[in-house]
Amino acid sequence: MAKSIIAEGKTTSEAIENGLKQLKVSRKNVDIKILESEDKRSFFSILAPRVVKVELTLKEEKENIEKTKKITPKKEIILSKEEKEEAIKNIKSFLKELEANLLNGVNYTIEEKENRIYVSLNSENIGYLIGYRGETLYAMQNILSTVAGKNIQNKIRVILDIEGYKEKREKTLEDLAQKVAKTVIRTRKPVKLEPMQAYERKIIHSKLQSNEMVETTSIGEEPNRRIVISLKNK
Repeated sequence: MAKSIIAEGKTTSEAIENGLKQLKVSRKNVDIKILESEDKRSFFSILAPRVVKVELTLKEEKENIEKTKKITPKKEIILSKEEKEEAIKNIKSFLKELEANLLNGVNYTIEEKENRIYVSLNSENIGYLIGYRGETLYAMQNILSTVAGKNIQNKIRVILDIEGYKEKREKTLEDLAQKVAKTVIRTRKPVKLEPMQAYERKIIHSKLQSNEMVETTSIGEEPNRRIVISLKNK
């Protein structure tokens, strides 16, 4: 693909649109220079067909790379051995109390991995703890994170799963992402998904990030933040 082209049209807008179609990019991806304005016409050319010329130059990818570098990633918190042990102890104590009062016969596993603590609950009759779209599960996950961090200075990240819900939900969301992407490509119209947890939005973004035809963006404020899937290079 050429780095720059010259496009023509009856108006400046039409010339730019013609150039964008040739380059197959959106307006934000190019620098535009008007070579022959629709206003600059001489007396002798007034009877001639109006032609506006513009030069469209693709922006260098380096610019995007430099912008990305300016974003400072969040510093990963490294937990000490003592902090991990204390956090797991806090979680076990909480789950035992919960089992005695609410979760009779529940089985649970606790695993520490990559500075996170993974808790899995399994039983025949605890589906109600998942809630609609996992709302109850995520609320309980926040509670466990708070409980785990008792008497610990660093923030403890607890990842909770109940009856393998998250794995099933991930598969459902990946299938949804592909299905909606096909609809967007067919209809050429953006589709707005229902509000989702940040964890679930990340699944959608990841599934479609390599798709050459569509792009995903998040809009709105929590807890109503949602994803819009639309065509690339409009």
